[in-house]
Amino acid sequence: MEAAILNQHTALPHESGEPHDQLPCIADVAPGGPWRQLVNRVIRRRVSAVATQTGEERLEAVASSGLSGDIPIPGDKSMSHRALIIGGLAEGTTIIHGLLESEDVLHTAEAVRSFGATVERFGEGYWTVTGTRWQSPDAPVECGNSGTAARLLMGAAAGFALEARFVGDESLSRRPMDRILEPLRRMGAVAVGDVLPVTLRGGQLVRISHVNSRASAQVKSALLFAGLHAEGGVEIIEPAASRDHSETMLREFGCNLEVDRGRINLDGSCRPTATSIRIPGDPSSAAFPFVAALISPGSNVRARSVMINPLRAGLFDTLRAMGARLDVTPRGNMSGEAVADITAAYGPLQGIEVPAERAPSMIDEYPILAVAAAYASGRTILHGLAELRVKECDRLAAIVEGLRVCGVEAWIEGDTLFIEGRGGPPPGGAVVAAHGDHRIAMSFLVLGLASCSPVAVDSATSIATSFPGFAQLMRRIGANIA
Repeated sequence: MEAAILNQHTALPHESGEPHDQLPCIADVAPGGPWRQLVNRVIRRRVSAVATQTGEERLEAVASSGLSGDIPIPGDKSMSHRALIIGGLAEGTTIIHGLLESEDVLHTAEAVRSFGATVERFGEGYWTVTGTRWQSPDAPVECGNSGTAARLLMGAAAGFALEARFVGDESLSRRPMDRILEPLRRMGAVAVGDVLPVTLRGGQLVRISHVNSRASAQVKSALLFAGLHAEGGVEIIEPAASRDHSETMLREFGCNLEVDRGRINLDGSCRPTATSIRIPGDPSSAAFPFVAALISPGSNVRARSVMINPLRAGLFDTLRAMGARLDVTPRGNMSGEAVADITAAYGPLQGIEVPAERAPSMIDEYPILAVAAAYASGRTILHGLAELRVKECDRLAAIVEGLRVCGVEAWIEGDTLFIEGRGGPPPGGAVVAAHGDHRIAMSFLVLGLASCSPVAVDSATSIATSFPGFAQLMRRIGANIA
């Protein structure tokens, strides 16, 4: 019967060119009924298998020239997490187009479902979420490797009278959670633990004013989600702006936030209402094929509908300052986020100095920026990288280690990274330790595409956490990755 279900529902509206707004016939099946439960059990199994199959134990990249073509960039990871969570809090059924089906996001989907919301998949990237009043889950909330999932889900759950235990993999269990738990405790939540596993008891929250001194979008988002069910809401003060996807998406769900000179006020009367969300291409994922094109002779690649939110554009600004041939053509917006078609073409790059103030707008892109810096002429100096030490691994140390084994001189002084560019292809010829970090793995495979000798990563399975199909997409534009 399960095979019959999959065969029966393979032709979906958005796959056949019909309007995305029309739900497929499967939507007529009663939510929660035995047929629907069977369908979603099969779909969850298939999605999980797809995410797992995209990871390969070891990959090697060989010098490639003439990368070309249009590249389909997967949906933005930050927006995908938020669409699922706010959809799970909203009244009614939210339709999501372009959801990133990576391991991280699938953990969020399962978590939202475990709190009582109805989360369903109708095709690649095409999901619905029917919100509810969250309840205590029957089992620990598995966050995998995703700090975004853990922190945002804890914030959302804190607003309800429930108890939940949040767990993650070995890497996530080393990452700090106190940065969100401390303000949640001030709001009235009870949390045991400062790293995963964390047991959280929510409900009866009160308004606080919190200074977001780290410019952390995760902290801000967790508190906004908690504030939806706090007496009086919440105020967040930002000395430096952080990513504003949560504010934008809450507005899409009908919430009116006040934002004035770094003060964000949610008054507590907001109740999200279901809507339709379209998720643009992830600029953090687009960075990998773009930098590959910038450093591989004769290359010219284009991606359509990539998000160009100014608070995520730090890498593009930096690459342009290095002389990169990037052409950005605005194409309006999708669900409140500005998008553009972007073309990247091969050309010389020059080392520059990047101020610490730019870090929040490109915090996930430093590994791939380091690859561009390795190819550039002259020294590149990157300031303000303390946050890289508490990512999936000590990302700052991993960058230096990888560059050195590939023949590129690099070192750290405090929280500043120095890279002596080779002014052309670096030597390569090494196996780089990815340390279970998806962005380290992808970045050094890109380095291998422009190195004198092949570069391998010891494990590429982590890539599926954010960019399932990365190797296949790169091969599609001519990259020699195997």
